[in-house]
Amino acid sequence: MNTTRTVTTLAAATFLIFSTHVSAFAEETDAPSGSMSVSLLSKYVWRGYELSKDSIVVQPSITGSYKGFGINLWGNLDTDQDEDLFGEDGANWNETDLTLSYGGSAGMVTYGGGYIYYGLEGIDDTQEIYGSIGLDTLLAPTLTVYRDIDAYQGWYVTLAASHSFQLSESISLIAAGQIAYLSADDAETLAEPDDPGSSYSDFHDGKLSLTLDIPISEDISLAPNISYSFALSDAASDIIKAGSAGGDDDNFLFGGISLNMAL
Repeated sequence: MNTTRTVTTLAAATFLIFSTHVSAFAEETDAPSGSMSVSLLSKYVWRGYELSKDSIVVQPSITGSYKGFGINLWGNLDTDQDEDLFGEDGANWNETDLTLSYGGSAGMVTYGGGYIYYGLEGIDDTQEIYGSIGLDTLLAPTLTVYRDIDAYQGWYVTLAASHSFQLSESISLIAAGQIAYLSADDAETLAEPDDPGSSYSDFHDGKLSLTLDIPISEDISLAPNISYSFALSDAASDIIKAGSAGGDDDNFLFGGISLNMAL
């Protein structure tokens, strides 16, 4: 898609400018950092929706950060995408996301915010802004609020928690979970299943996940993972079924492995 290629080009140029700029000051201040990863997953599930079916998805990501500021470029390659969702089957790169962010902490409080551009195949691209606040304590509870300011205007709010268990000197297990509330601005964006004239607003989806962090070297690690996504209400169940590849499920078990590298 032309828009996706434009987002990729813009992000690459921004990333290059960002990297060049911060490198010029690296000797005087804290050095910039970066990371790359690639995930192979059995399914692409986003905010409760199943966006792939019976195919492996490949999701590469690259991130640069400096003094709390960050830029991330993320993509999704479906090795055999669902024709009902995208209008064509076969392998296809169908999403490219660009995220600009800032985060920090004050005592036990962590905070962050940013902007996301979604370059999407088959539907309109869109944009979001978001903000988060959390506590650096047991389970690291974090509240994040997303606001779509473009094609699908509405709110998506998540409350998440996680905990890391040290299994050995180097290997850890991260258990995480979250619940989410989705509220559309109007019925044309997303309508209540039983009342097409009203905009949808309800507890939407939950997610539980387990991830192993296995260091391979100082800068490289592997992360096998498994997740379970599920609807949180009857209305959400209908909405998720209608917007998912299968069309008849509102809960999905999926997993895979990620390769992570510090730059």
